Amino acid sequence: MSRAHIMEEIKLMRFEEAYGSCKKKKLTQEQAAMLLGVSDRTFRRYIKRYEEEGLEGLLDKRLNSPSHRKAPVDEVMQVENLYRDRYQGFNARHFFRKYSTEHGGKRGYTWVKNTLQAKGLIIKGKKRGRHRKSRPRSPYPGMMLLQDGSTHEWVKGKKWDLIVTMDDATSEHCSMFFVEEEGTASSFRGVREVIERKGLFSSLYTDRGSHYWHTPKAGGRVDKQNLTQFGRAMKELSIEMIPAYSPEAKGRVERVFATHQDRLVKELALHEITDMEDANRYLQAHYMPDYNEEFMVKPHGDGSAFIPWAGVGSLDDILCEKYDRTVNNDNCIKFSGLTLQIPSNTYRCHYVKVKVCVHRYPDGKLAIFHGPRKLAAYKANGKLIREQKAA
Repeated sequence: MSRAHIMEEIKLMRFEEAYGSCKKKKLTQEQAAMLLGVSDRTFRRYIKRYEEEGLEGLLDKRLNSPSHRKAPVDEVMQVENLYRDRYQGFNARHFFRKYSTEHGGKRGYTWVKNTLQAKGLIIKGKKRGRHRKSRPRSPYPGMMLLQDGSTHEWVKGKKWDLIVTMDDATSEHCSMFFVEEEGTASSFRGVREVIERKGLFSSLYTDRGSHYWHTPKAGGRVDKQNLTQFGRAMKELSIEMIPAYSPEAKGRVERVFATHQDRLVKELALHEITDMEDANRYLQAHYMPDYNEEFMVKPHGDGSAFIPWAGVGSLDDILCEKYDRTVNNDNCIKFSGLTLQIPSNTYRCHYVKVKVCVHRYPDGKLAIFHGPRKLAAYKANGKLIREQKAA
C-alpha cells in the first residue's frame, strides 16, 4: 500500500472519531475541524458526504485514477529495450546522457533512473556516508594542474595506462591519452599538450612516482634539490611542482579515474575500438570534449592564470631528458651503448674534451648541444641525421 493510501485510511479513522464526538456534543464543529486540520467549511462538507454516501464519499478519487504525467507503456518499454540492447552495464547518468543527446529522449534524469531501477536493470546504490571536508579548488584556471596515470584493462585483454592532465579549478581535461607504460616521456607529452592548447600554467600536483621525484626514504619526503629529468624541465619552465603525500590528497583525480574506468571501457567496447591508436583518436575527437562539456565546473574567480608560451627556444629542447658528457679524442661520445660522432663544422676545429649536453627526446631521437648551439641530431639507433641545406 502506498503512503497516500495509508494517509487516506488515517484520515477516515480520525473523521469517524471526530464525527462521533461531535454527535455526542463532546466537540463543536470548530473543534472537530481543528482536530482534523481542516477548515470549518471543509468539515461540514465531509459531514454531508458521509451522511449521503458513507465512508466511500470521503475517499480521494484521484488515488484510483492514473496520473496524467505517467509515461505511456510503450515509452517505458522503448527506454528499457534501448538500455538492454545497446547500453547494458552503463550507469544511470552515463546512459541518460546517451539517451538525451543521441536518441532525442525528452524525459528527465530522475525518471530514467527510477524506470531502470524499477525494471532491475540498474542496481540502486548504497547511501553514501558523511562526506569529508574537501580541499577547496584553485580560484583560477591555470593556477594548478593535476597529472596522474591509471593502469586498467581499458580494452578486453589489454592493459594500458591512461594519462590525464586536468585543471584543478574547473576539472577540465586539458590532455588525455593512452600509453603502454607511464613514465617521463608520457608526463612530458601531457605537459606539452597543455602548453600548446592553453598556455603556461603555475603549478603541477602529482604523486611521488619515481619519474616525478627522488624519494630517499620509501614513503618519506621527496628531495626537492635532487631533481628528476621531469623536475628539471618544470624548473626551466618556472612551473612549481607539488607532491601528494596520501591517496586522499589526490581524491579529485582518483574520482575522475573511477568515472573513466566505468564509462570509457563501455564507450570503447560500444564503438568496437581495440587498437591504442584508434582509442587515442576517439579520446581527442569525442570522449574528452563530451566529458568536459558534462563535468567541467565554473571557476570561483573571473580570469585565467594561463599565459601564452613565448619562451626562448623550442619546447622540444625543454621537455626532454638532458645528460652531460665529455667528448673523447675522436670527437665521439658514448651514450646508452651508442657511439655518437660529432661532425665537423665551422665553429671549432674539434670538440675534444669539451663538455656537451645530450638531449633525448620522447620519440627516442637524440641531439648534441654545445651551449645553445645544436651540433648534430641522431636517430634512436645513433645514426646521424644530416640536415638538408636551404636552396
